[in-house]
Amino acid sequence: MDKPNPSPRPETIAAAHGVAGDTAFGAVAPPLYLSSTYEFAGFEAPRAYDYGRAGNPTRDLLASALAKLEGGAGAVVTSSGMAALDLIVSQLPAGARVVAPHDCYGGSMRLLKAREALGQVSPRFVDQRDDAAVAAALAEAPALLLIETPSNPLLRVVDIASLAARAKAAGAMVAVDNTFLSPALQRPIALGADYVVHSTTKYLNGHSDVIGGAVIAADAGGLERIAHWANVVGCGGSPFDAWLTLRGLRTLFARMRGQQSNAMAIAEMLSRHPAVAAVHYPGLPGHPDHALAARQQSGFGAMLSFELAGGVEAAKRLIGALGVFTFAESLGGVESLIVHPATMTHADMGDEARALAGIGPGLLRVSVGLEAEEDLLGDLEAALAAC
Repeated sequence: MDKPNPSPRPETIAAAHGVAGDTAFGAVAPPLYLSSTYEFAGFEAPRAYDYGRAGNPTRDLLASALAKLEGGAGAVVTSSGMAALDLIVSQLPAGARVVAPHDCYGGSMRLLKAREALGQVSPRFVDQRDDAAVAAALAEAPALLLIETPSNPLLRVVDIASLAARAKAAGAMVAVDNTFLSPALQRPIALGADYVVHSTTKYLNGHSDVIGGAVIAADAGGLERIAHWANVVGCGGSPFDAWLTLRGLRTLFARMRGQQSNAMAIAEMLSRHPAVAAVHYPGLPGHPDHALAARQQSGFGAMLSFELAGGVEAAKRLIGALGVFTFAESLGGVESLIVHPATMTHADMGDEARALAGIGPGLLRVSVGLEAEEDLLGDLEAALAAC
């Protein structure tokens, strides 16, 4: 159970939601409930939980923590970030128009195109920083506007409040992927979103040992719809993964502070290096979306990308020379990772879509971890010398 404090700050919610709530034995850490089924109190007398697909106490504790952090009415915890996005998309009417970013995560684009191939939705990918392109897309009466800010992997930032207002005027729902920043640094529901989507695999868990997702609904009606559909299709996350994610959530704010401090130092170093053609990090004053990010977010995050002047061959040499950074997909863990989006996270987009999004062969994306700043800078500087 929650402590008496009626309005704890977000840092307190993350660190203490569910702590000392065990009424059976007084455990400080929330228990892990692995049971798939629950005993009825009697004939036609189910308890709060009856079957694990429909509900689980551990999963629901994580859901309530995420809803409080995002300022929503409630949340559904899913088996992956893609399952979270699909929980929204798969409920749309047949042939519904979905307006998505032209530079969205490769997996999101793959999902929307796969649903399109089945005749279920009709996606339109537009540059959401282009007012005319957005207006044209909204004129087609979409059912859903999907926003991803900052974008993956180029860290472009769009105005959530403005886009949400325009979408709602056109009769569309608004879903915002908040994976890159987490509620520690951005709260889309306060800016007009109907749903917030997370890959909990990333910053919310923070330790690269869980695959999971979540959808937070702004209101009770939206929550009822996604909770019902999650039970219908059985996409709920496992209790153990939910327990691990809740454990990781305890340190979210502390991790984000340390990781974004490291990210700023790396971005500044890269911006001065002659082997680097461009750095994409909204925390840099020269980033085109710096002012918007400073206004919309409460921090600039720990994701960045940069382009090497030497193209793909330079990227190969840099990756081969790294020692502290790990060449691997995913992001948001305490360890620093580097990926080559064109051949890894965004490979399924195809050459034309990548070119349109600006994802070139010399682009590298970095998820900055909690290693010593000096070690990270030294590792990159030594690797850049090989370029």
